[in-house]
Amino acid sequence: MIIGPAYPAARLVAPKIVAHFERHRHDAVERLTGPVADASVVEAIIDAAFWASLRREESYIPKISLAFVPPDTAPHPLLFDRPLALSPAALVKIAPAVERAGIHFGVWRDSSDPEALSVWGTIRAIPSLSIVVEVAAPGLLVVKHHRGEAGKFVNVAVLEGDRVKVIDENASSLPDCPPLLASLLGFDSPASWIGGPDSVNILVQLAVSMRAHGRGGVLLMVTPGREGWLDSIVRPLPYAVVPPFAELAVLNREPQELRRTRAWQEAVTDTIEAVAGLTAVDGATVMTSDYDLLAFGAKIARRKGSPQVEQITVTEPIEGDVPQAVHPTELGGTRHLSSAQFVYDQRDAVALVASQDGRFTVFAWSPCESMVHAHRVETLLL
Repeated sequence: MIIGPAYPAARLVAPKIVAHFERHRHDAVERLTGPVADASVVEAIIDAAFWASLRREESYIPKISLAFVPPDTAPHPLLFDRPLALSPAALVKIAPAVERAGIHFGVWRDSSDPEALSVWGTIRAIPSLSIVVEVAAPGLLVVKHHRGEAGKFVNVAVLEGDRVKVIDENASSLPDCPPLLASLLGFDSPASWIGGPDSVNILVQLAVSMRAHGRGGVLLMVTPGREGWLDSIVRPLPYAVVPPFAELAVLNREPQELRRTRAWQEAVTDTIEAVAGLTAVDGATVMTSDYDLLAFGAKIARRKGSPQVEQITVTEPIEGDVPQAVHPTELGGTRHLSSAQFVYDQRDAVALVASQDGRFTVFAWSPCESMVHAHRVETLLL
């Protein structure tokens, strides 16, 4: 099935990916489940995507998404008259067709050769538990599946060159796991995946948008009605928002039936883009956990009488990860140090930190460990 030089990481990770899908398939709603892919299919799709990611077409870097779905079950498919071989050369040639969000190449077994795979066309609606392999950057692949609600995918594994990171689906059950991390993992029961978006997913979308602007930024989530966070901010605030900007909060309070509409989803997306853009301004953006925007461009300062934070715990929600105790500066520069200090001083707060290089860290206080816990979550945002 694989033609040309093999990508060793594909063979290594394929059985683990198949095991993930098999674990969750029996819990899923039958009408939402996608087709079963065996290890050889997974390996072949990853292998083709990897080698395609290293090629160029007229100097453009290919951005490709491949979904293992048969054409006869895809709603409103765009069908090629002659399916294309699943090869790096073919994928790079037609990659511009799926560069825009929400469009995927459909991959299925070749009708003339069941041992081979071919690209039959494009698809926009993906059944849950259908394997999707996405080229995020040269040599960087993300294996994911749809969760059943608008725009929501669950990352299963990330491959970058010879590095393989398989997401640990038990990480969200750890003590003191922030709600954001639990939502990013998305490993609640597949039977619930047909539900509409919930309030936590707004925060997830904010994290994705913060990372996407590429300038780095800090978002501080504080408790509504409490002003203790001001003790950890240099005053006066350069860009206080008075009255608080409440559009996201209002949208979050809309009834469930309205939240399933395209109009609501578009309004949320537009507002999130506007708020996330503020995090690109030097300083921290401050928002309540109810999504009222209070300020941006705020300078974090150590609370009077509070000691300097010297050590934090760092984890990443991937299999085989071992918690490490480090100084905050080992994670990054001023943003990481000041955010760790803020959470140390304001223990009911959570800090989201996007780095310019794409790393993303969620800082939260851990009562179990009696220290700040840094959750590295960029593998969940790709």
